[in-house]
Amino acid sequence: MEFEIKEIRDRSVWERFLLTCQEKTFLQSWNWGDFQENLGFRIWRLGIYQKGSGIAGLSLVVKIVAKRGSFLFVPHGPNIKPEIKNQRLEILGVLLEKLRKIAKEEKIDFIRIAPIWERDQKSKEIFKKLGFRDAPVHIHPEVTWILDISLPEEEILRRMRKNTRNLIRRAKKEGVEVFQENSQEGVKKFNEIYSVTVRRHHFAPFSLEYLKGEFSAFSKEDQIVVFFAKHQGKLLASAMVIYWQKIGFYHQGASIASRVPAPYLLQWEAIKEAKRRGCQLYNFWGIVPEVKTTEDLKDPKIRRHPWWGLSLFKMGFGGYRKEYLRTQDLPLSFRYWLNYLVEKARKLRRGY
Repeated sequence: MEFEIKEIRDRSVWERFLLTCQEKTFLQSWNWGDFQENLGFRIWRLGIYQKGSGIAGLSLVVKIVAKRGSFLFVPHGPNIKPEIKNQRLEILGVLLEKLRKIAKEEKIDFIRIAPIWERDQKSKEIFKKLGFRDAPVHIHPEVTWILDISLPEEEILRRMRKNTRNLIRRAKKEGVEVFQENSQEGVKKFNEIYSVTVRRHHFAPFSLEYLKGEFSAFSKEDQIVVFFAKHQGKLLASAMVIYWQKIGFYHQGASIASRVPAPYLLQWEAIKEAKRRGCQLYNFWGIVPEVKTTEDLKDPKIRRHPWWGLSLFKMGFGGYRKEYLRTQDLPLSFRYWLNYLVEKARKLRRGY
């Protein structure tokens, strides 16, 4: 066999390999693995080695235990060296052998992979050949909105929707102040605004402990910033943005309903911070999956989607759509089907 699996225990080896990967998110970072461990999940950091050539790929694996079934989860992975993309079937097959062994030892009901692979026929066929099926839900975004921030600030502004650009300027004119508070106290303040957002939009929130844990995992290497936008002494918006390997990720956001367009200026300052840190891309995270351009947001059906307003906000800054292969499941026991029915019902209730 040309490939073999070894656990990676050296942070620098892990992060150095990811630097060579174009397609990646912080969900495969070393710090995300630490965060999952601190939440109480068991993790494996698996390196896929090509004999005689070093690391060919890697995969963070998280064990999720639930009443309706336990599973091994690969968030936005595996990451594979770009130059051996044509060997993905063999590489994934070797990884799957290892995951099956872990699953047997850990009494796992299914394996779930949220690939960082482009959604095309070839990628679909690879997973299908290995026995996978489309998952009923996704845990992390399968469609994201990306902005190229290697351009000058003036050019980024010029490429925005006119309304977005005007709202940034209006927020400045009305005296909105954007500042950072990178501490656990800042996370608590974020959570206060976040709780208001949850009540307004009716979604399942992350707990304060979760948010504090995420901040702790990335703050030790100055990879996370907590932004606030204030107007006349009142906090109107906040965001937790992760800066990792030359990419900014708008991961957590919150705002209070107001006529003052504070979130627009806050987001612009987060983008400028990404540029100051040498980032080339800014990832706005998830949008309505069916949307390809802002014109699609005019569709009455899409306007009913819970993410419609958020998608309009994100896409207004300019950029492009990135679509990953749908989350894939490999059933290992009958309990998978119980989980499938529960998740399918939840998706129908939520409407997405």
